[in-house]
Amino acid sequence: MNLPDTGRTTEDLLAELARLKERDLPVRGGQVTAYVYDTGREEVHEAAARAYAEMLEVNCLDPTAFPSVVEMEKQVVGAVADLLGGGHGIFTSGGTESIMLAVKAARDAAGRAQPNLVLPVTAHPAFHKAAHYLGLEVRPVPVDPATFKADARTVAAAMDDDTVLVVASAPSYPQGVIDPIGEIAAVAAAAGVRCHVDACVGGWLLPWLRAAGAEIPAFDLSVPGVTSLSCDLHKFGYAPKGASVVLFADPAMRRAAYFASGAWPGYTVINATVQSSRSAGSLGGAWATLQALGRDGYLALGRATLEATARLRAGIAAVPGLRVLGEPETSLVAFTSSELDVFVLADEARRRGWFLQPQLSYAGIPANLHITVTGVTLSGIEALLKVIGESAAAARVRGPAVLPDGLVDLVVNLDLAELDDAAFAELAAAVGVDLRPGAGQPEMALVNAVLDALPAATREAVLVRFLSVIYRST
Repeated sequence: MNLPDTGRTTEDLLAELARLKERDLPVRGGQVTAYVYDTGREEVHEAAARAYAEMLEVNCLDPTAFPSVVEMEKQVVGAVADLLGGGHGIFTSGGTESIMLAVKAARDAAGRAQPNLVLPVTAHPAFHKAAHYLGLEVRPVPVDPATFKADARTVAAAMDDDTVLVVASAPSYPQGVIDPIGEIAAVAAAAGVRCHVDACVGGWLLPWLRAAGAEIPAFDLSVPGVTSLSCDLHKFGYAPKGASVVLFADPAMRRAAYFASGAWPGYTVINATVQSSRSAGSLGGAWATLQALGRDGYLALGRATLEATARLRAGIAAVPGLRVLGEPETSLVAFTSSELDVFVLADEARRRGWFLQPQLSYAGIPANLHITVTGVTLSGIEALLKVIGESAAAARVRGPAVLPDGLVDLVVNLDLAELDDAAFAELAAAVGVDLRPGAGQPEMALVNAVLDALPAATREAVLVRFLSVIYRST
């Protein structure tokens, strides 16, 4: 981009934004079954957008300068705590930051020289990211191959004197199942270890599903032994992106998440989050969304979500060759097939205007496709099931993505550090994945088939290069 010599008009800029977004997936309507959460209620989105804009330029850095930040955060965090068993919270930019703060607080409070985390293989990678940034060892434990849930005895066996935090999910994202929170929290408490419940997805969903009639086990801070919990409001709270809350049972642990510095001659530095300066726009958007929907609104969305999930599961089971993984207790549904290539199925769905999220195989769990059912899904559930059925039939005819002979061994043994981004793009193009400028959207079935065949460490290295290539300017 070249900086213009003179400023451009708002109309001109908005027209260019519209052009830039032409190939984006739609954020409304339910055709994108991951990443975005839609109530189907335009007035709620409008209220959030206007509140976001109103608070856009307010800086959360200094709450004494902008007391509106304090009042709004207390209201938002208070609503979350009221729904999820109490506690003392921090409003953050998302689940990753909430998890980062929970891990930091546990590490600092424990004071171990070589701290470690114990977590199921289905726990979100944000915990691995936090451990990477904060210098902790990750100790993953397997889950049951049929239920995909962690086992408390396995968790207990993985702990030692340097374990500072045990993690359980409500639900785990991949298959939408809830770990046995009470059992895991109990073994952690017996060992004197803190227990974090990752309810980033479920925190603002499970209570409303329960109110709508679903059987939901206790999972929040009311469970003995649970010491912290993360809950994203930009998921099933339906707030604009950048909205999450981390709750601590003990106010001292919330203080352990803070950062303060007095060792410089400038302004006072005290941060509740990883970020320092940050817009209060997302806080305003979250506050307005909660207020605009209220309890009745969330309960109605919960009922619609519950019905849509039941119909989705039944519909998938009726498609020849497809099966749902586990018994999801939430509105996250993953399905796989031993008869056709699910990655090809996802490409076929994309051709029909729908996005189904591919998930790679790992730890004995097969490759699958993930669907997040939201409040708007019910209105389009028949269309979604029609697309899944048609895409499955088309994938069966097309057959699986075919990897070039020797490609996996080549990638595994390749020294990626020796390739610059241009050379990596040329190599990818040579095997049918063209990432070069102007090439357009590659066939993701082949991309995912390559990644699925690689060991996890190699996957990570390739993904880093993939990201670097698509963001390169030349």
